[in-house]
Formats: sequence, C-alpha cells, structure tokens
Amino acid sequence: MKKVSRFSLVLILLANLNGVMAQSRNVPFQLKDLRSMVGVSDPQIAPDGSRIAYVVSRVDWEKDKRIPEIELLTLENGATRTLTYKREGIGGLRWSPDGKRLAFMAEDPDSKKSQVFVMRMDGGDPVRITDSKTGVEEFSWSPDGATIAFVAQDTIPNPEAIKHHEDAFEVTDNNYTVRKELQPWHVWMVSSDGGNAKRLTEGKWSVRTDQETMSPLAWSADGKSVTFQRFPDVWEGNGWHCVISSVDTGSAKVSVTVSEQGSGTPSYAPQTGTFAFMRPRNGDQNNGNAVYVKTNGQINDATKDLARNINGYVWLPDGKSLLLSGEKGTRAVLWRQPVDGPAAMLDLGDVEAGSEISVSNNGVIAFVGSTPEHPSELYVLKSLESQPLRLTDLNSFVDTLLLGKSKGVDWKGPNNFDEDGVLTYPVGYESGKKYPLVLVIHGGPEAASTLRFSPLVQLLAAQGFFVFQPNYRGSTNLGDAYQHAIFRDTGEGPGKDVMAGLKKIQESGMIDESRIGITGWSYGGYMTSWLNGRYPDKWKAAVEGAALNDWVMDYTIAYYQTGDIYFFGGSPWVKKYWDIWRDQSPIVFADKVKAPTLIMGDAGDGNVPIVNSYEMYHALRDNGVHTRFFVYPADTHFPGDIVRTSDVYGRWVDWMVKYLK
Repeated sequence: MKKVSRFSLVLILLANLNGVMAQSRNVPFQLKDLRSMVGVSDPQIAPDGSRIAYVVSRVDWEKDKRIPEIELLTLENGATRTLTYKREGIGGLRWSPDGKRLAFMAEDPDSKKSQVFVMRMDGGDPVRITDSKTGVEEFSWSPDGATIAFVAQDTIPNPEAIKHHEDAFEVTDNNYTVRKELQPWHVWMVSSDGGNAKRLTEGKWSVRTDQETMSPLAWSADGKSVTFQRFPDVWEGNGWHCVISSVDTGSAKVSVTVSEQGSGTPSYAPQTGTFAFMRPRNGDQNNGNAVYVKTNGQINDATKDLARNINGYVWLPDGKSLLLSGEKGTRAVLWRQPVDGPAAMLDLGDVEAGSEISVSNNGVIAFVGSTPEHPSELYVLKSLESQPLRLTDLNSFVDTLLLGKSKGVDWKGPNNFDEDGVLTYPVGYESGKKYPLVLVIHGGPEAASTLRFSPLVQLLAAQGFFVFQPNYRGSTNLGDAYQHAIFRDTGEGPGKDVMAGLKKIQESGMIDESRIGITGWSYGGYMTSWLNGRYPDKWKAAVEGAALNDWVMDYTIAYYQTGDIYFFGGSPWVKKYWDIWRDQSPIVFADKVKAPTLIMGDAGDGNVPIVNSYEMYHALRDNGVHTRFFVYPADTHFPGDIVRTSDVYGRWVDWMVKYLK
C-alpha cells in the first residue's frame, strides 16, 4: 500500500507474443490477450550511445512463468539480437565504463542463487564472476572497470542451532508474516574478471530491507569508495530512518555521507563528481521525493521549484544537470533539471515515460515508454530537444484491436484543489447514449493515474463501460501541497476528491447514474471500502482488492508499521492519536454498505495483511450484503504470475458485468 509506484494498480503484464494471429480492428482487448503482452525493462545504453541492451520478458502460460532474455539493439540500423538463452532471473544490466563488456545478474544453474555474469561484447559466453552463498542483490562497476561492488545477504551464523529448532526470534519492527530471524545485507567487491570476493561492510545494520528496498551502489570518481543507502536493520518498518554512508575500498572504513534520515539513491555526476541523492522534501514523509545536490559542503534541493514528487533521476553528461522522471497531471514526463536553475519539461508527444532511464556519454537517452493505446516499448531520445523514437514493436498485436479512447479530465475539488484523473470511453462508444461507469482507483496512495496503457481498464472498456481513474489528495502528480493534504485526512478528504471528480463526469450526461461501480486494489481498495460505506446509495457494485480496512490492526501487524505514523502524527496506541486512527478506518462504515462486494487478496500479504479483508468480509456478510471473498495462496501484495493475474482481472470484470449490465 505504501510508497511511490510500488503498489500502483497499473500492472504491465508480461506474456508470449509467439503464435499470435493477426486480428482485425473489430475485436476488442480480451482477457486472453494478457498472455500475449511482452514486457520491456532495464534499458541500458552503451557509453558511446551506439547500442541499447534491455530485458524482454514473455510468458509461458502452461508453466505460469516469465521467460526473460537480454536483447541488444544497434541504433544505426535498428538490428536486434538476443544475447542470452534460457537463463532464469535475468536483471540488473550494466555496461562496463569502456562499453566492451556487459554485466548482468542471473540465477546460477547449480546453486540456484543470483550471481553476476560478465559478457564480452566482441564474442564469447557470459562468465560468472561471483560465488555468493546467499546470492547477489545489486552491483556496480568501478570507474576503471576493474572491479565490481555488489550486495549480498549474510549467512546464518548458527545453522545447526536453527536446524535443532533453537529458532525463536524477537518481534521488533518485523511483520506478522515473518517466520525467521533475517540476516542483514552488506557490500562486497570482486575483480570484474572473477576471483575471491572481499567483504567491505558488516554489522547489524543493512543496505537492504526485507521488502527489497535498496538503492543502487555509487562509486566515487576516483574509485576509492562505494556509497550506499544504510538502514538501521533489515526491517522495512524501520526503514524510514535510513541514511547514506560510504566505505573506503582499501581500509573498509565506513563513514556517513548524508545524515538526514530518509535519504537514498546516491549518485556521482560525470566530469564534475557532484554528489546527488533523493529524500522526501524537507524530510517530511508526506511530501514527494526531492533530488538534493551536495556542492562545496552545502546540500540544496535542486528540485525545489518543481515542488512535486520525483520518481527517479540520472545525471546528464555535462555533470551540471539532471534528467528527472515523474508525473505532471495525467502525464508521466521527463524534465531537464540544472543543478542551479529552473527545470524544463521535455516534449514527449503522447509517450508516457517510465522511470527506467539510461543516458550515454554523448547524451542519447534510452527509456521504456507507453501510450494510452499501446503497451510498453523501448524508446530513444537522440537529444533533449528531439522527439522520442520507438525502437521496438514487441506489442504490435495491440494495434490490431479495438480499444477504449482515454483522455485526461480535471475539476475543482474540495479545499480549492485543482484535481484530475483519466476517463476511458467504452469500446464502440456512441454519442447520445448513456453507459455504466466503473471507477478504478489507484493504490499507493503515493502514486498517480496517468494516460499510460492499462490492461484492466481496456478489459472493462471492452465490456461497454466508461472507466474513471481519479487522482486524489496523496497522489504524486499535482505537487507537494496536494500530496501532503492526506496528512491526518486519509479517508474523508480523498473520498470527497473522488466524489467531486465523479460529479464532473456525471455532468457530461454520458453516464447512467443507476449503474456505477467502484473498484480498487491496495490503497485503491481502501478508498473503495471507504466510499462503499460512506456513500452507500451511490454504488451498484464494488470490488476491493487487498484493502486496508482497519488502520489500527494494519499498523500493528503490517511490514511498514512506523511508516503509517507519518499519516497521523503518532501511534494509534497513544491516547492523543487514539480516535483519528479508528475514525479513518473504513470498517467503521461496514454496517452502511449496500452494494454487492467482491473481496480479493493474497494469503501471505505483509503489506496489507489479509486479515483486513477477513474483517470486512464478515462485517458485510453478517449485515446481509451479498459478498464473495477469494484468497490467492501467494506471499505477495498482488499475485504477480500471469495465471493468477488473469484470474484477478477476470473476476474483477465479471463482477462489474454481472451487476452493471
């Protein structure tokens, strides 16, 4: 449910394009088409800007698994070739500084642990250079290409005692799904040709949390130190207190680089060596992430004039400016941000930019993008002034289908906020007719609905529904003031924002107001539960997935625990804050709900524990509301495999069809 896009509802599903038949434009997007969607990720452009390596993922439906491969595209002629074959767990592509080698992480066939492999680009098979007993989580080339720093988890110090069931562990900031004491993750280094690894850091603190939160490693320009995000321990619930530290590669001495808590994503600029990092603006977790730059011992917010959340950044070749990614209104955009000066938004046309960006030494930019009517593909910007050029056509089958048209809508909301969202028209829309409407509310809440391609939205549009994706206070797309307004107002304020947007849509005269459904996953599920009980006469049906229904219970057993405190200012078990946690919990309105409600979630969800859903299920059922509740045997926040994902979307759409058509 928490930070940034990690819990965003929009899921770019991966699938196998092989065998897809050409289709005519009279066929809408269907559930089976999820299997044919190809994923594109981790674009990495060579230092000289001539080639781009990236990961392409296709799904084997029968085995219910993703098949990733590394592909290489030459910009001069657009030629592509596959660099890997039948390797599991591919990711983390990184070019050597001279561009002669490409390193990546993949599962070692023997140990089944993730290791670093290095491939010479003039020929030869990839060579494994690490032999970590616990596997590699992250790595980075040294400036001279001679060494690779990597992150690995410590081994269990007492395996025999654990085997003997001497395994009780203390509860601190861990969550209810934890079944053992976890060891911290630390920094190591190894020759890029392979050999014995040298340990650089150790201690009870960690460079990764149990929920995979971790920043990339950053080498200093002289190659004498490695900088990293440092957490007080392994638990995500305590992760908000992270700082940035550096380790000397010779002496292994660790020192603090940035002491302000919440700091991460360190990076040194080319040429100038200027240091940058990210942190919630002014240290307030209710603000968006800002990019800070350290020059002459002074730390300044380079993005203060934007005053909005930044999803990610990379240095541009001059070392004097940054390339930022984030949302602006209903668009996912890029900005050029000088270290000292105003930002300028790039003209991307109708392309929605992802946060995975790579920049060559000569300023060529590779990124993954999508449009409202086409899923993710690889794009390139030859310069900051050029238009984005699509390099791949991996999801071309979508162009043969009938899709619902999407547009941004805006309205004036409560507290005089300028608010927005995305409205998608039903396939085959006819002017003058009234159609049922389905709300699909994004998660987070620190996320945003933009004009990117959404499989779920298209599945609903194919059934003849208008689909409305409202943004609301707490969203990351309208500036810090809007994002911060969710503080101590997690339900009522966002609920009024959504209802103001719904009113704007209804004023168009296109909506059958007797057939409106409300749906969402994660914080979108929370908003669904809240609105389902707060405005019970408005909805014909509801779907709530992984919904947070009881703040108090959720705080007590979920993995982010102390992160929730930033919403309210203090613990729900302290008298001063007692009432607000309970008053802002959707479960208080459960006895008011009337709409037939479908509930879904994962059994081992440590983010929004499934007990939230059990609580709502029994509350609704005992009050006579028609309710069905399905649980997936997965330890995730959303079932990521294609079979279960298809099942979720199928049930979601069918519930709306049953009650709205």
